[in-house]
Amino acid sequence: MKKLALLVAAVLTSGLSFAQMQTPQPSPSEKITTMVGLTEVTIEYSRPSARGREIFGNLVPYGKVWRTGANANTKVTFGDAVTVGDQTLKAGTYALYSKPGEKTWDIIFYADANNWGTPRKWDDSKVAAMINVPATKMPDPIKVETFSIMLDELTNNGAHIGIMWADVYVGVPFGVPTAEKAQKSIEGVMAGPSANDYFSAASYYYQEGLDMEKAKMWVDKAVDLREEAFWMSRLQSLIYAKMGNKKGAIKAAKNSLAKAKEAGNADYVKMNEDSLKEWGAK
Repeated sequence: MKKLALLVAAVLTSGLSFAQMQTPQPSPSEKITTMVGLTEVTIEYSRPSARGREIFGNLVPYGKVWRTGANANTKVTFGDAVTVGDQTLKAGTYALYSKPGEKTWDIIFYADANNWGTPRKWDDSKVAAMINVPATKMPDPIKVETFSIMLDELTNNGAHIGIMWADVYVGVPFGVPTAEKAQKSIEGVMAGPSANDYFSAASYYYQEGLDMEKAKMWVDKAVDLREEAFWMSRLQSLIYAKMGNKKGAIKAAKNSLAKAKEAGNADYVKMNEDSLKEWGAK
């Protein structure tokens, strides 16, 4: 009986040890994603609340690097290279640190974004960009209880990372390459499909056994645009062969073979030689 009681106690204790306790987080996490022009921007951070405490100059000291939130460092991810002041940030994820002051803040984009709070050892070489921005006092009686970050002042060419807590607002401007991306997209569409577009469409139709007339039309256009592309001529030969045009298949295969030899691509040389032998080429 004693052994049974001990066994039951052990089972109950084991169950408790594996149970996951659920309680509200004091600083809940937040993730926002916004398209700024044609660039995706994502911010991940934790949101502490004031709870009657004096924030800036006390809980968050002036002149010291702050994680700009709670828990793990705040992360900002840019889908494209962006500009911060006169500095360029490559596409990627950065820790967003700040050094609050009474009238201005230093905002730091740090290349190592995997820290719990601030890095144990600060590395200046990892500072990808830094900008000094005004700290604006919000008019009474506005008080932001819970720390907040948003993307505001949105335009086609940029936005502000808006930081708000207590009675302070800080806006961090950045620019995005909308004009360059839009121009490239417009020029690409207006110029019509590329050789790769035609090749991809023809390849798909060939592999799936769809309309071979369309596949032939597209692969012919691809080869016309890129005569040196032996892999395109190879597909052209296969499409012609599938359509029963052996003469056209042999001509395309010989073209692919010659270009593959020039490029030193042994795989395509062999594939074309095997096909030419199969098709009875002379």
